[in-house]
Amino acid sequence: MKGFGVHTSMWTSGWTVSGAEHTVAAVKKYCLDFIEISLADPHSCDAAHTRKLLAANDLQAVCSLGLPQYAWASQHPQEAIDFLTVAIDKTADLGGLALCGVIYGGIGERTGVPPTQGEIDNIAKVMTVAAKQAKARGIELGVEAVNRYENHIINTAAQAVALIEQVGADNIFVHLDTYHMNIEERGMGNGIITARDHLKYIHLSESDRGTPGEGNCNWDETFATLAAIGFQGGLAMESFINMDPLLAFGLSVWRPVADSETVVMSNGLPFLRNKARQYGLIK
Repeated sequence: MKGFGVHTSMWTSGWTVSGAEHTVAAVKKYCLDFIEISLADPHSCDAAHTRKLLAANDLQAVCSLGLPQYAWASQHPQEAIDFLTVAIDKTADLGGLALCGVIYGGIGERTGVPPTQGEIDNIAKVMTVAAKQAKARGIELGVEAVNRYENHIINTAAQAVALIEQVGADNIFVHLDTYHMNIEERGMGNGIITARDHLKYIHLSESDRGTPGEGNCNWDETFATLAAIGFQGGLAMESFINMDPLLAFGLSVWRPVADSETVVMSNGLPFLRNKARQYGLIK
């Protein structure tokens, strides 16, 4: 997971055969290093087709998801283990390097009160089992801290680090996201520094989830701090243009965040690449 990538929701709302072919063809035009495949429904993913498609186009991939409500790890640990078992196997079968995102819970999971120790312990048990399976399949797991409106359990880099250290597996890493950090952290740099020993992946997403460089995320602070910690992981642009309705509901995205994917890719990607080059993260 190195270099620049993009979340597949830029072009497709579901990872179908046709959606995969359309997305990979679009990605190749922008000379990206990897794609992040939304694996919301791992049961329906044609792993063999995706693996061939990635190999033919010399692309790497990571996968991401949020758990469906029936499999929220805090409440239904066995169902979460069963769901993640399928997702981990699919990720490995399609040639993915990692499975990341809200793998510990749901996008839209909120109880209205702080997380209980029981919820956290249930999640740690699920992550322990998942990490063992992932290691056997040769992939890593990424825990994404998301904002308080999407999940009540892990909102900050510190909380993600605490879970990882509770589990104690060497193949789980922190996955940060500038959109969420802009809400939850006391400065972009603070979150990055907190996660530095475990940070391997970051979503580069603007404050309105639209075109990077056109909102109020502090990009200089973000890239300067990544450079200061010697970050060598994946830099994934995430802007939701084509979204599954269920995901849109969980994310509270009801209006267009940009005019088109062309606008985001033509303006946002060069902006981020230039910042990364300015701070020595890429050549």
